[in-house]
Amino acid sequence: MHRDGLVLVLNKPAGMPVHSVAGGKSLHLSQLLYAWQYGLKQPPLLAHRLDRDTSGCLILARHRQAMIRMTELFATRQVEKCYWAVLDGVPATESGTIDAPLVDMKRPGGVTVRLARPDDGDEALEAVTEWRVLAVQDRRTWIEFRPRTGRSHQLRVHAASVLGCPIVGDRLYGRHEAAGLHLHARSVSFAPRANKPPLEINAPVPDGLAEVLARFPYVPSPD
Repeated sequence: MHRDGLVLVLNKPAGMPVHSVAGGKSLHLSQLLYAWQYGLKQPPLLAHRLDRDTSGCLILARHRQAMIRMTELFATRQVEKCYWAVLDGVPATESGTIDAPLVDMKRPGGVTVRLARPDDGDEALEAVTEWRVLAVQDRRTWIEFRPRTGRSHQLRVHAASVLGCPIVGDRLYGRHEAAGLHLHARSVSFAPRANKPPLEINAPVPDGLAEVLARFPYVPSPD
């Protein structure tokens, strides 16, 4: 979706892991980075991650200096990320900020999940998410998330545990009746060059999710 001398922004498909997973032999995006060298001697570097089942904006740094810059931007929270999701249920209010730290816990069978536990002190990881409802239809909610921290599974846990409305298709934190996680990294905004205006990149919504969103009484601004 975007390429310049410092960064690339890809529209990652849902279902593709960014890194190899334990015991997994399936293709992952890290194995394909050479395809985006575009004349440079080394492949680009992953500036951050997306869950395997999340689609949308993924930033790559084209070389080490660009990676240093992107690491600084993420560390100082100067990368604005917007996600769209469909929730199973309707939150009690139309917008808010969730400040609920996360802790890891193992379920029977050895599966590690994350829980929102604001009282676990030093063991908990800070996790803050701003959100607002875009539309409601048939007890499902089209929601916008703007995470202020970048924890693994943050939006999924905050939706299920704090809002009480898991993301549709979330097999780990929700119900199993829908195919595919209804979570899309819609846009990113950041300034790879300190002396220039920030980039604003929107990722087109995948077809399956677009069909679901079309049922809601809301029309977003054009890209």
